[in-house]
Amino acid sequence: MSEDFAEADWRVLRSVKDAALNRLCERILDECRGVMDDPGLTPHQRYLKMFKLVQNRDDDIANAFNDMRRSRAVQRISWIKYLDLLTDEEWERFSPRTRETALFLAGMIED
Repeated sequence: MSEDFAEADWRVLRSVKDAALNRLCERILDECRGVMDDPGLTPHQRYLKMFKLVQNRDDDIANAFNDMRRSRAVQRISWIKYLDLLTDEEWERFSPRTRETALFLAGMIED
C-alpha cells in the first residue's frame, strides 16, 4: 500500500497529526473531568470509570496515531476521520482518492 500512497498525502498527514492528537487528548481530558466531577458516584466508582475510560481511549489513540508509517497511513487517516479529529480544511487537503479510501475503511461509505 505504501507505494500507492501519495507523497503529498503523507506530507499532509504528518502536518496535521499533532493537532489531531491534541484534539483527541483534550476531548479525553474533558471526559475525565466529567467523571471526576460526577457527584452521583463514589470516589471508587469515579476511579473505576476513569480507569476504563482511559483504557478505551488509549485504544483510540493507538489506532489513530501509533505506528505512523506510510504503509499504514490510510488506516491511520481513517481512524482520525472516524474520531472526527480533522477540520474540514485539513480533510480537504488530502487527495480525493485518499479521502474516499479512508471513508470506506472508517465505515462511513459503502462500496
